[in-house]
Amino acid sequence: TFNTTNVTKLCPGAQCTFAFYGGESLYHKYIFIFQLANAFVFLWLVNFAIALGQCTLAGAFASYYWAYRKPADIPLWPLFSSFGRAIRYHTGSLAFGALILAIVQLIRVILEYLDHKLKGTQNSFTRFLLCCLKCCFWCLEKFLKFINRNAYIMVSLH
Repeated sequence: TFNTTNVTKLCPGAQCTFAFYGGESLYHKYIFIFQLANAFVFLWLVNFAIALGQCTLAGAFASYYWAYRKPADIPLWPLFSSFGRAIRYHTGSLAFGALILAIVQLIRVILEYLDHKLKGTQNSFTRFLLCCLKCCFWCLEKFLKFINRNAYIMVSLH
């Protein structure tokens, strides 16, 4: 139908390439793994951005709180100087904390996917086990968020 429209007259160099979505290429064999990798990197980057924000704010507040002479010892731009310190000195700590949290969140995403796929099953033991795992990983994620936030505050103080 591409050749029957007047697109070729309006734009002589236009070509239509159909992307075949089914098949047995390397991409098609591992598409689920690629999507999991995309989800993992997304979660890691989001958690890193949150960690950077928490560390930056903690450093800015600490520069005010620990100033010996309040007006003189406070930096001119406390938020920007704290952001610079966090990027320069604490990137690895923030990335590692975000990595641990992203792994737990990816496991939770996989458990939610399995729960969605197993909605119609009648196996009560599987549903019970999945519910227990989801609850445990939810608790673990909340605990890690609490620990990470306090760790980011401690990192920004040093």
